[in-house]
Amino acid sequence: TATGKQSRCRIHSQSAVENRLQTVHFKSDKRIKFVGTVYDQELLKKIRENAYAYFHGHTVGGTNPSLIEALGSTDLNLLVDVGFNKEVAEDCALYWSRKSGSLAKLINKADKMSADEIAEMGRRAKKRVAEHNLPTISLAKVEKTMREI
Repeated sequence: TATGKQSRCRIHSQSAVENRLQTVHFKSDKRIKFVGTVYDQELLKKIRENAYAYFHGHTVGGTNPSLIEALGSTDLNLLVDVGFNKEVAEDCALYWSRKSGSLAKLINKADKMSADEIAEMGRRAKKRVAEHNLPTISLAKVEKTMREI
């Protein structure tokens, strides 16, 4: 890759997700490393820092703490294109839709990015997390919504 890191996606997931991934043969792809569920926050941070990219596929809910953590530690963040992900990451990430082939196209686009472009995305993401105190954004919205009910 442009960053000099091996093109490897590190996935930490629960057993149900791992079982599903076995059916699509991802384990046979040497670029993908399944590390299981990681509770050690320092280890998780190191995994994210050394990963090719962070893939975030959540399509429901609100601000996800793992997304905020990834923005703070991973230079290249590939997120499913839903409102709350765009609200959190803005221009600090690349977005894919759930349409067939969209993620593959985005990965191909990311593979063509220069190391400087990827590093700049990482700088913007870290700045966004630091300057906007992202964990409080969703809490404030929840409180506002609750008051309106």
